[in-house]
Amino acid sequence: MAKELQATLLQLKNLRPYRRNLDKILRYLESEEGRDLIVAPEVCLTDYDYEHIEEAVAFGDEAERELCAAVGRQILVLTRLVRREEGYANEAIVIHRHRVVHRQAKHKLFLLGEEDRHLVPGRVEEIHPFELGGVRYGLLICFELRFKELWKRLEGCEVILVPSQWGLPRKRHLEILARALGVMNQCYVLVANSAREDMAASSLIASPDGGLILEDMSEAIRGELDLGLVKKIRRYIRMQ
Repeated sequence: MAKELQATLLQLKNLRPYRRNLDKILRYLESEEGRDLIVAPEVCLTDYDYEHIEEAVAFGDEAERELCAAVGRQILVLTRLVRREEGYANEAIVIHRHRVVHRQAKHKLFLLGEEDRHLVPGRVEEIHPFELGGVRYGLLICFELRFKELWKRLEGCEVILVPSQWGLPRKRHLEILARALGVMNQCYVLVANSAREDMAASSLIASPDGGLILEDMSEAIRGELDLGLVKKIRRYIRMQ
């Protein structure tokens, strides 16, 4: 297992046409080639474009193929709109070594945003740890950060990834919850949030010791994850 991970959070606006969003991510994959982990915001390719959802899904299929071709040793995390058997869903994908190594649809839909009118929830069983390169990861999508029962499903993870489109009125909630999850689960929490004008920004890296890298203005936020710190904290403060 690597002792350190170099992470980049992309704090992006949603652009039109969709292709501009994909091209921006592809450019960052190239410019951040030396980074281990890149996390992009929730539905960063198309936004929640319910009015043109079939087009958004079709573009997501195309984008996924292009991103798989582009992603080698890096790990790329984002969410996209997909069509499942039961309906449309917001699905997180984790791409590594030219393939999708983890899929997870959003389980807790945000009722204030009327997500439940357009999307079906993913199964809670999809929320579980997964391992890459000897590192144990977990993933929550935006609103799911609020639910302590989902925190418990990710106990033992060293890094929890949170692609988000979190609204500006609840900015402090995002920052507090992410830091609390890092301390509670004794892990790193990485939030990549949307930079749209009505969104909170607040993309951050929360450390297991309560440390924080927080940025509102930059489009790319970089930090180093010391996985030895996770082990040290867990030895020092035993939770079981």
